Amino acid sequence: MISIKLDDTLQQIRACKLCEPHLPLGANPVIQASESSKLLIIGQAPGVKVHNTSIPWNDPSGDRLRDWLELDNEQFYNREEIAIMPMGLCYPGKGKSGDLPPRKECAPQWHQKVLSQLPNVGMTLLIGQYAQNYYLQQKPATLTETVRQWQRWTPHYLPLPHPSPRNTLWLKKNPWFEAEVLPYIRDYVHQHLKS
Repeated sequence: MISIKLDDTLQQIRACKLCEPHLPLGANPVIQASESSKLLIIGQAPGVKVHNTSIPWNDPSGDRLRDWLELDNEQFYNREEIAIMPMGLCYPGKGKSGDLPPRKECAPQWHQKVLSQLPNVGMTLLIGQYAQNYYLQQKPATLTETVRQWQRWTPHYLPLPHPSPRNTLWLKKNPWFEAEVLPYIRDYVHQHLKS
């Protein structure tokens, strides 16, 4: 059996046109990973700004996520430490109330191929309902309850709400998230990235 290196897989992903007929801005898969990555972040799909720059989480949601993790840009974009792979690798287009859901073709096509080449990942942050629905077994019906029961899946998975500015009200209604969950993530991430 021929062994495919992660860089070859990433090159294949970046050349992917599987969903292009359905993408208003065309295909531009955005992913960051290295075989040495210790933390994996699985979000929804790139927004327009990320599509235009090809830099994952390069928007206000990413600013909040980096704040949650207490990581600066240099740390966050160090692929030797942090892998970033959304459920949908390309910008899916605009919907009635925000961006459309991630395309369903991406995760089955690419995720396992990437995951099998990330042997050092100790924790995967599952950001938003699409990642949680795909990866968590027997989870509660709502995102709030899934995040509230975060300890069921740690340290392998950690479910998070989306850090979008649209979720500011959710954060205000659920102060336990910043009080209980964020300290655990920060501590785990910083200890794990040091090792």
